[in-house]
Amino acid sequence: MKNQNAINFAHKLSLFSDHWSPKVVAQMNDYQFKLVKVIGEFTWHQHDDTDETFIVLKGQLDIYFRNKVVHLSCGEMYVVEKGVEHKPVAREECHLLIIEPKGVINTGDAGGELTADNDVWI
Repeated sequence: MKNQNAINFAHKLSLFSDHWSPKVVAQMNDYQFKLVKVIGEFTWHQHDDTDETFIVLKGQLDIYFRNKVVHLSCGEMYVVEKGVEHKPVAREECHLLIIEPKGVINTGDAGGELTADNDVWI
């Protein structure tokens, strides 16, 4: 049976301190809801098979594209379309809710040292 309790984002975020390492808090069909703390620059990458949704819970996030930058503040969201190269950047620590299909690797096609373990529940 699935968890029947409310999910408190602040509580879940208090349980970890690492950056760029998404933690799954819920799943709906094949989509996972992941909390992540970010700071600094991520790697340029893309997801060829899926869109990726970023929702800012705390702080600010800039999503760089090759031809523009999207600025997100607390309470805002953006959907990066599949196949579009992007690079998230947070000048100060930022807390995000990411929605994407189960099994998506955070660094997409790029790989590298920022690749996080997948399907880590908290």
